Amino acid sequence: MTEAAQAGRPLRVAVAGTGSFGRNHLRVYSEMADQGVTLAAAIEPNAERAAEVAAKYGIPVFGSVDEALVADLKLDAASVAVPTVFHHAVASQLLSAGIDCLVEKPLAAKLVEADDLIAIAERHGRILQPGHLERFNPAVVTMEAAKKKPMFFEAHRLSIFTPRALDVDVVLDLMIHDLDVVLAFAASPVREVRAVGLPILSSKVDIANVRVEFESGCVANFTASRVSTERVRKLRYFEPRQYVSIDYARRDVLVIQVDEGFNLESAMAAGAAGGFQEGLPGLSFSKPAVAPGEPLRLELEAFVQAVRSRQQPRVTARQGREALALALEIQHQMEAHAERAGLSALTQ
Repeated sequence: MTEAAQAGRPLRVAVAGTGSFGRNHLRVYSEMADQGVTLAAAIEPNAERAAEVAAKYGIPVFGSVDEALVADLKLDAASVAVPTVFHHAVASQLLSAGIDCLVEKPLAAKLVEADDLIAIAERHGRILQPGHLERFNPAVVTMEAAKKKPMFFEAHRLSIFTPRALDVDVVLDLMIHDLDVVLAFAASPVREVRAVGLPILSSKVDIANVRVEFESGCVANFTASRVSTERVRKLRYFEPRQYVSIDYARRDVLVIQVDEGFNLESAMAAGAAGGFQEGLPGLSFSKPAVAPGEPLRLELEAFVQAVRSRQQPRVTARQGREALALALEIQHQMEAHAERAGLSALTQ
Protein backbone atom coordinates (compact mmCIF):
# COMPACT_ATOMS: atom_id res chain seq x y z
CA MET A 1 0.00 0.00 0.00
CA THR A 2 1.01 3.61 -0.48
CA GLU A 3 1.36 5.87 2.53
CA ALA A 4 -1.79 7.63 1.40
CA ALA A 5 -3.77 4.39 1.33
CA GLN A 6 -2.42 3.34 4.71
CA ALA A 7 -3.25 6.71 6.25
CA GLY A 8 -6.67 6.87 4.60
CA ARG A 9 -5.89 10.27 3.11
CA PRO A 10 -6.46 11.33 -0.53
CA LEU A 11 -3.80 10.56 -3.11
CA ARG A 12 -1.79 13.67 -3.86
CA VAL A 13 -0.93 13.97 -7.54
CA ALA A 14 1.03 16.39 -9.71
CA VAL A 15 1.30 17.02 -13.44
CA ALA A 16 4.71 17.66 -15.01
CA GLY A 17 4.26 19.56 -18.26
CA THR A 18 1.15 21.70 -18.78
CA GLY A 19 1.07 21.96 -22.56
CA SER A 20 -1.86 20.86 -24.69
CA PHE A 21 -2.10 17.36 -23.25
CA GLY A 22 -0.82 18.11 -19.75
CA ARG A 23 -3.75 20.47 -19.34
CA ASN A 24 -6.12 17.59 -19.96
CA HIS A 25 -4.45 15.67 -17.15
CA LEU A 26 -4.89 18.69 -14.88
CA ARG A 27 -8.56 18.92 -15.79
CA VAL A 28 -9.30 15.25 -15.15
CA TYR A 29 -7.37 15.06 -11.86
CA SER A 30 -9.18 18.17 -10.64
CA GLU A 31 -12.49 16.36 -11.25
CA MET A 32 -11.49 13.27 -9.24
CA ALA A 33 -11.89 14.62 -5.71
CA ASP A 34 -14.83 12.26 -5.23
CA GLN A 35 -12.40 9.38 -5.82
CA GLY A 36 -10.01 10.55 -3.14
CA VAL A 37 -7.59 12.35 -5.48
CA THR A 38 -6.11 15.78 -4.77
CA LEU A 39 -4.44 17.76 -7.54
CA ALA A 40 -1.55 19.09 -5.44
CA ALA A 41 0.89 20.74 -7.86
CA ALA A 42 2.19 21.18 -11.38
CA ILE A 43 5.64 21.51 -12.88
CA GLU A 44 6.01 23.96 -15.76
CA PRO A 45 9.12 25.96 -16.74
CA ASN A 46 7.19 28.39 -18.95
CA ALA A 47 6.34 31.31 -16.63
CA GLU A 48 3.25 32.48 -18.50
CA ARG A 49 1.78 29.00 -18.70
CA ALA A 50 2.66 28.35 -15.06
CA ALA A 51 0.82 31.48 -13.95
CA GLU A 52 -2.30 30.47 -15.89
CA VAL A 53 -2.33 26.99 -14.33
CA ALA A 54 -1.74 28.34 -10.81
CA ALA A 55 -4.61 30.80 -11.17
CA LYS A 56 -7.03 28.28 -12.68
CA TYR A 57 -6.46 25.41 -10.25
CA GLY A 58 -5.21 27.22 -7.16
CA ILE A 59 -2.13 25.01 -6.87
CA PRO A 60 1.59 25.72 -6.62
CA VAL A 61 3.42 25.47 -9.94
CA PHE A 62 7.15 24.83 -9.91
CA GLY A 63 9.71 25.53 -12.60
CA SER A 64 11.48 22.18 -12.21
CA VAL A 65 11.23 18.76 -10.61
CA ASP A 66 13.98 19.75 -8.17
CA GLU A 67 11.92 22.71 -6.92
CA ALA A 68 8.85 20.52 -6.47
CA LEU A 69 10.79 17.88 -4.53
CA VAL A 70 12.39 20.44 -2.26
CA ALA A 71 8.90 21.74 -1.40
CA ASP A 72 8.12 18.33 0.15
CA LEU A 73 4.52 18.17 -1.05
CA LYS A 74 4.14 14.53 0.01
CA LEU A 75 3.22 13.56 -3.55
CA ASP A 76 2.03 10.02 -4.21
CA ALA A 77 1.85 10.09 -8.01
CA ALA A 78 2.43 12.22 -11.07
CA SER A 79 1.61 12.42 -14.75
CA VAL A 80 4.61 13.20 -16.96
CA ALA A 81 3.41 15.14 -20.00
CA VAL A 82 6.60 16.97 -20.96
CA PRO A 83 8.03 16.66 -24.49
CA THR A 84 9.22 13.12 -25.25
CA VAL A 85 12.90 14.04 -25.18
CA PHE A 86 12.51 14.95 -21.49
CA HIS A 87 10.47 11.91 -20.39
CA HIS A 88 13.47 10.06 -19.00
CA ALA A 89 14.95 13.02 -17.15
CA VAL A 90 11.68 13.99 -15.47
CA ALA A 91 10.28 10.52 -14.76
CA SER A 92 13.58 9.17 -13.43
CA GLN A 93 13.72 11.96 -10.82
CA LEU A 94 10.15 11.40 -9.73
CA LEU A 95 10.43 7.61 -9.56
CA SER A 96 13.69 7.86 -7.59
CA ALA A 97 11.90 10.14 -5.14
CA GLY A 98 9.30 7.44 -4.51
CA ILE A 99 6.56 8.91 -6.72
CA ASP A 100 4.50 6.63 -8.99
CA CYS A 101 4.40 7.85 -12.58
CA LEU A 102 2.17 7.77 -15.61
CA VAL A 103 4.41 8.79 -18.53
CA GLU A 104 2.71 9.99 -21.68
CA LYS A 105 3.43 8.01 -24.84
CA PRO A 106 5.99 7.10 -25.93
CA LEU A 107 7.52 5.91 -22.67
CA ALA A 108 10.88 7.43 -23.65
CA ALA A 109 12.79 8.65 -26.69
CA LYS A 110 15.25 5.73 -26.66
CA LEU A 111 15.12 2.09 -25.61
CA VAL A 112 18.00 2.55 -23.21
CA GLU A 113 16.00 5.30 -21.50
CA ALA A 114 12.89 3.13 -21.32
CA ASP A 115 14.92 0.29 -19.84
CA ASP A 116 16.39 2.63 -17.27
CA LEU A 117 12.96 3.91 -16.23
CA ILE A 118 11.73 0.33 -15.82
CA ALA A 119 14.78 -0.53 -13.74
CA ILE A 120 14.34 2.54 -11.52
CA ALA A 121 10.65 1.78 -11.00
CA GLU A 122 11.41 -1.82 -10.05
CA ARG A 123 14.27 -0.81 -7.77
CA HIS A 124 12.10 1.66 -5.87
CA GLY A 125 8.91 -0.41 -5.98
CA ARG A 126 7.07 2.24 -8.01
CA ILE A 127 4.18 2.04 -10.47
CA LEU A 128 5.23 3.05 -13.99
CA GLN A 129 2.42 3.24 -16.53
CA PRO A 130 2.87 4.40 -20.16
CA GLY A 131 0.17 6.74 -21.41
CA HIS A 132 -1.23 4.61 -24.22
CA LEU A 133 -4.62 6.27 -24.23
CA GLU A 134 -6.37 4.16 -26.88
CA ARG A 135 -6.05 1.02 -24.78
CA PHE A 136 -8.67 2.67 -22.53
CA ASN A 137 -10.93 3.69 -25.38
CA PRO A 138 -14.23 1.93 -24.56
CA ALA A 139 -14.48 0.57 -28.12
CA VAL A 140 -11.00 -0.98 -27.87
CA VAL A 141 -11.70 -2.38 -24.39
CA THR A 142 -14.88 -4.01 -25.70
CA MET A 143 -13.20 -5.74 -28.62
CA GLU A 144 -9.98 -6.67 -26.82
CA ALA A 145 -12.12 -8.82 -24.55
CA ALA A 146 -14.03 -10.28 -27.53
CA LYS A 147 -11.24 -10.83 -30.05
CA LYS A 148 -10.65 -14.29 -31.47
CA LYS A 149 -7.76 -14.63 -33.92
CA PRO A 150 -7.07 -11.37 -35.78
CA MET A 151 -5.06 -12.05 -38.93
CA PHE A 152 -5.11 -8.75 -40.81
CA PHE A 153 -5.20 -5.16 -39.52
CA GLU A 154 -5.64 -1.82 -41.27
CA ALA A 155 -4.96 1.23 -39.09
CA HIS A 156 -5.47 4.82 -40.23
CA ARG A 157 -4.61 7.78 -38.02
CA LEU A 158 -4.71 11.12 -39.83
CA SER A 159 -4.52 14.58 -38.31
CA ILE A 160 -4.57 18.16 -39.48
CA PHE A 161 -1.17 19.78 -38.95
CA THR A 162 -0.53 21.53 -35.62
CA PRO A 163 2.77 22.76 -34.18
CA ARG A 164 2.55 20.42 -31.16
CA ALA A 165 4.80 17.36 -30.66
CA LEU A 166 7.26 18.36 -33.38
CA ASP A 167 10.14 17.06 -31.26
CA VAL A 168 9.25 13.59 -32.61
CA ASP A 169 8.13 12.22 -35.96
CA VAL A 170 4.65 11.01 -36.86
CA VAL A 171 5.48 7.44 -35.76
CA LEU A 172 6.18 8.44 -32.15
CA ASP A 173 3.55 11.17 -32.24
CA LEU A 174 0.53 9.36 -33.72
CA MET A 175 1.21 5.87 -35.06
CA ILE A 176 2.45 4.53 -31.73
CA HIS A 177 -1.16 4.48 -30.47
CA ASP A 178 -2.07 1.93 -33.14
CA LEU A 179 1.18 0.00 -32.74
CA ASP A 180 0.35 -0.54 -29.07
CA VAL A 181 -3.23 -1.65 -29.74
CA VAL A 182 -2.24 -4.03 -32.54
CA LEU A 183 0.59 -5.53 -30.47
CA ALA A 184 -1.93 -6.24 -27.70
CA PHE A 185 -4.47 -7.75 -30.11
CA ALA A 186 -2.00 -9.75 -32.21
CA ALA A 187 -0.16 -11.15 -29.16
CA SER A 188 2.73 -12.38 -31.30
CA PRO A 189 6.37 -11.39 -31.81
CA VAL A 190 7.16 -9.17 -34.80
CA ARG A 191 8.79 -11.00 -37.70
CA GLU A 192 9.33 -8.30 -40.34
CA VAL A 193 8.87 -4.55 -40.74
CA ARG A 194 8.73 -2.52 -43.94
CA ALA A 195 8.22 1.21 -43.84
CA VAL A 196 8.31 4.42 -45.85
CA GLY A 197 8.01 7.94 -44.50
CA LEU A 198 8.50 11.52 -45.65
CA PRO A 199 8.81 14.93 -44.04
CA ILE A 200 6.27 17.35 -45.51
CA LEU A 201 5.97 20.44 -43.32
CA SER A 202 8.36 19.73 -40.46
CA SER A 203 11.96 18.53 -40.38
CA LYS A 204 10.85 15.06 -39.30
CA VAL A 205 8.71 12.41 -40.99
CA ASP A 206 5.12 13.70 -41.15
CA ILE A 207 3.50 10.88 -43.11
CA ALA A 208 4.31 7.18 -42.93
CA ASN A 209 3.07 3.85 -44.20
CA VAL A 210 4.15 0.63 -42.52
CA ARG A 211 3.66 -3.09 -43.00
CA VAL A 212 4.33 -5.40 -40.06
CA GLU A 213 4.25 -9.18 -40.23
CA PHE A 214 4.04 -11.20 -37.03
CA GLU A 215 5.38 -14.67 -36.30
CA SER A 216 1.78 -15.91 -36.12
CA GLY A 217 1.26 -14.96 -39.78
CA CYS A 218 -0.85 -11.95 -38.87
CA VAL A 219 -0.16 -8.85 -41.00
CA ALA A 220 -0.82 -5.22 -40.11
CA ASN A 221 -0.77 -2.13 -42.31
CA PHE A 222 -0.44 1.27 -40.62
CA THR A 223 -0.89 4.71 -42.14
CA ALA A 224 -0.26 7.85 -40.08
CA SER A 225 -0.21 11.46 -41.20
CA ARG A 226 -0.13 14.77 -39.39
CA VAL A 227 -0.55 16.76 -42.61
CA SER A 228 -4.00 15.53 -43.60
CA THR A 229 -7.00 17.66 -44.55
CA GLU A 230 -9.21 15.53 -42.30
CA ARG A 231 -9.09 13.79 -38.96
CA VAL A 232 -9.40 10.00 -39.06
CA ARG A 233 -8.92 7.51 -36.21
CA LYS A 234 -9.88 4.00 -37.33
CA LEU A 235 -8.73 0.43 -36.87
CA ARG A 236 -10.14 -2.43 -38.92
CA TYR A 237 -9.25 -6.08 -38.55
CA PHE A 238 -10.29 -9.41 -39.98
CA GLU A 239 -10.68 -12.69 -38.17
CA PRO A 240 -11.90 -15.99 -39.57
CA ARG A 241 -15.48 -15.30 -40.72
CA GLN A 242 -15.54 -11.87 -39.09
CA TYR A 243 -14.72 -8.23 -39.88
CA VAL A 244 -14.42 -5.60 -37.13
CA SER A 245 -14.26 -1.83 -37.58
CA ILE A 246 -13.34 0.36 -34.60
CA ASP A 247 -13.83 4.11 -34.78
CA TYR A 248 -11.64 5.54 -32.02
CA ALA A 249 -13.13 9.03 -32.24
CA ARG A 250 -16.76 7.91 -32.10
CA ARG A 251 -15.89 5.10 -29.67
CA ASP A 252 -18.05 2.61 -31.49
CA VAL A 253 -17.68 -0.75 -33.22
CA LEU A 254 -19.19 -2.43 -36.27
CA VAL A 255 -18.96 -6.22 -36.56
CA ILE A 256 -19.83 -8.17 -39.71
CA GLN A 257 -20.16 -11.90 -39.12
CA VAL A 258 -20.17 -14.48 -41.93
CA ASP A 259 -22.39 -17.43 -41.04
CA GLU A 260 -21.24 -21.02 -41.41
CA GLY A 261 -22.09 -22.34 -44.86
CA PHE A 262 -22.32 -18.88 -46.43
CA ASN A 263 -22.22 -19.04 -50.23
CA LEU A 264 -21.96 -15.80 -52.18
CA GLU A 265 -23.70 -17.06 -55.33
CA SER A 266 -26.61 -18.47 -53.34
CA ALA A 267 -26.90 -15.29 -51.31
CA MET A 268 -26.99 -13.13 -54.43
CA ALA A 269 -29.54 -15.44 -56.02
CA ALA A 270 -31.72 -15.04 -52.93
CA GLY A 271 -32.49 -11.51 -54.02
CA ALA A 272 -30.00 -9.28 -52.27
CA ALA A 273 -29.81 -6.94 -55.25
CA GLY A 274 -28.33 -4.20 -53.12
CA GLY A 275 -25.22 -6.27 -52.56
CA PHE A 276 -22.94 -6.13 -49.57
CA GLN A 277 -23.93 -2.67 -48.40
CA GLU A 278 -27.62 -3.62 -48.24
CA GLY A 279 -26.89 -6.93 -46.57
CA LEU A 280 -26.73 -10.47 -47.88
CA PRO A 281 -28.38 -13.60 -46.47
CA GLY A 282 -25.77 -15.24 -44.28
CA LEU A 283 -24.16 -11.98 -43.20
CA SER A 284 -25.02 -10.41 -39.86
CA PHE A 285 -24.26 -6.80 -38.97
CA SER A 286 -24.06 -5.76 -35.34
CA LYS A 287 -22.85 -2.90 -33.18
CA PRO A 288 -21.68 -4.31 -29.83
CA ALA A 289 -22.64 -2.30 -26.76
CA VAL A 290 -19.81 -0.01 -25.74
CA ALA A 291 -19.81 1.53 -22.29
CA PRO A 292 -19.53 5.33 -22.37
CA GLY A 293 -16.45 7.02 -20.99
CA GLU A 294 -13.65 9.47 -21.76
CA PRO A 295 -10.48 7.46 -22.49
CA LEU A 296 -8.22 9.82 -20.55
CA ARG A 297 -10.39 9.70 -17.45
CA LEU A 298 -10.54 5.90 -17.67
CA GLU A 299 -6.77 5.81 -18.06
CA LEU A 300 -6.14 8.05 -15.05
CA GLU A 301 -8.67 6.14 -12.96
CA ALA A 302 -6.82 2.92 -13.80
CA PHE A 303 -3.53 4.57 -12.88
CA VAL A 304 -4.92 5.75 -9.54
CA GLN A 305 -6.24 2.24 -8.88
CA ALA A 306 -2.82 0.75 -9.62
CA VAL A 307 -1.23 3.25 -7.24
CA ARG A 308 -3.67 2.34 -4.48
CA SER A 309 -3.55 -1.44 -5.00
CA ARG A 310 0.16 -1.69 -5.88
CA GLN A 311 -0.83 -3.95 -8.76
CA GLN A 312 0.54 -3.76 -12.31
CA PRO A 313 -1.45 -1.28 -14.41
CA ARG A 314 -3.58 -2.49 -17.31
CA VAL A 315 -0.92 -1.20 -19.71
CA THR A 316 2.47 -2.09 -18.29
CA ALA A 317 5.80 -0.34 -18.69
CA ARG A 318 7.12 -3.36 -20.57
CA GLN A 319 4.25 -3.10 -23.05
CA GLY A 320 5.16 0.55 -23.47
CA ARG A 321 8.73 -0.52 -24.14
CA GLU A 322 7.52 -3.06 -26.72
CA ALA A 323 5.57 -0.38 -28.60
CA LEU A 324 8.59 1.93 -28.47
CA ALA A 325 10.88 -0.83 -29.79
CA LEU A 326 8.57 -1.38 -32.77
CA ALA A 327 8.34 2.37 -33.42
CA LEU A 328 12.12 2.70 -33.41
CA GLU A 329 12.48 -0.25 -35.78
CA ILE A 330 9.99 1.46 -38.09
CA GLN A 331 12.14 4.59 -37.98
CA HIS A 332 15.18 2.48 -38.89
CA GLN A 333 13.33 0.93 -41.83
CA MET A 334 12.13 4.33 -43.03
CA GLU A 335 15.73 5.57 -43.01
CA ALA A 336 16.85 2.50 -44.95
CA HIS A 337 14.08 3.04 -47.52
CA ALA A 338 14.99 6.71 -47.87
CA GLU A 339 18.59 5.71 -48.52
CA ARG A 340 17.58 3.18 -51.21
CA ALA A 341 15.25 5.67 -52.85
CA GLY A 342 17.75 8.51 -52.79
CA LEU A 343 15.62 10.52 -50.37
CA SER A 344 18.05 10.65 -47.45
CA ALA A 345 18.51 14.41 -47.66
CA LEU A 346 14.77 14.89 -47.16
CA THR A 347 14.62 12.87 -43.96
CA GLN A 348 17.59 14.35 -42.10
